[in-house]
Amino acid sequence: MEQRLGTQLVLDELFDLTLYKKIRGAAPAGLLPMFDEIIPIETKHLAFWQDFFHLDLDRLDLRRKIKLSILGLVARIFGDLGIHLVLEAIEVYGVRKYIAVWKKYRGTPMGDAVKKILEDEFKHEDEIVSSSTERLIHPERVRDIFLGLNDGLVEILGAVSGFFAALSSAPAVLAASVAVAVAGSISMAAGAYGAVNSGREVEKIEEAKKEFLGELSADTERGRTSALQSGVVVGVSYCVGALVPVLPVLLGATSIFWSSASAIVAMLIISTVIAFLSGMQISRRIITNLVILLLAVGVTYSFGLLARSVFGINI
Repeated sequence: MEQRLGTQLVLDELFDLTLYKKIRGAAPAGLLPMFDEIIPIETKHLAFWQDFFHLDLDRLDLRRKIKLSILGLVARIFGDLGIHLVLEAIEVYGVRKYIAVWKKYRGTPMGDAVKKILEDEFKHEDEIVSSSTERLIHPERVRDIFLGLNDGLVEILGAVSGFFAALSSAPAVLAASVAVAVAGSISMAAGAYGAVNSGREVEKIEEAKKEFLGELSADTERGRTSALQSGVVVGVSYCVGALVPVLPVLLGATSIFWSSASAIVAMLIISTVIAFLSGMQISRRIITNLVILLLAVGVTYSFGLLARSVFGINI
């Protein structure tokens, strides 16, 4: 177990160092000082973990090489925005990983050494990255995007599946699916707006109490999204997710196959991107979402067949 953890940490540090060097080659002049500061720090961290676990690993495995190429391409295509998104995502993933390491070694003879290097990871390195730009990845925004995309994809694929089972006419399936998608988008946007707005009211009461007691931080409002922003993001994301299973029908599909295939591909991409940006475990997120997607198709298709049989639908 410890050997596997050590291998992961060393390879992750090697990956981060290699990524920083790769991105530096494509970074604009304004970001070069940041990389010139962070690369020596990451070199020191790599040497620490190599010595700590007695592992002299100096080559990335295939999975990390592929990931390195993809992130390097993102940085080149999207410039400053792509670079900052990649760095912040790496930071989020690193925090989750190092917290697990700290829990493992806390209270052991090696705990002090681990604590010292993690403090350097969390404070010095993060400050360098954060000082170059305002944070771009807001947890609430990630949640809203994922909520909208996921619900639009799953719900409308389920609707399309049920309509194909119950209805024999592709135009009827398309019309019914679009109607459900529009109604669902409005409903999701309204629900997100109401939920965030209610939450903000509760927070205002708590903040008023803290202000009275002199405990309110000046940064309390920083990074928050408004209820209206949240509603719009969820509603638009829902429409984008809903478009995936509807588009094949619009292009002439006469069965659920192409809608399901496109939805599975989209789910793989969405799950991977959102998991990476928010620091979640990618494989677990993908498996969970695919199971939900396939379950939705199976259940709604069965109900569609049942409805056609019971009510004698012939459209």
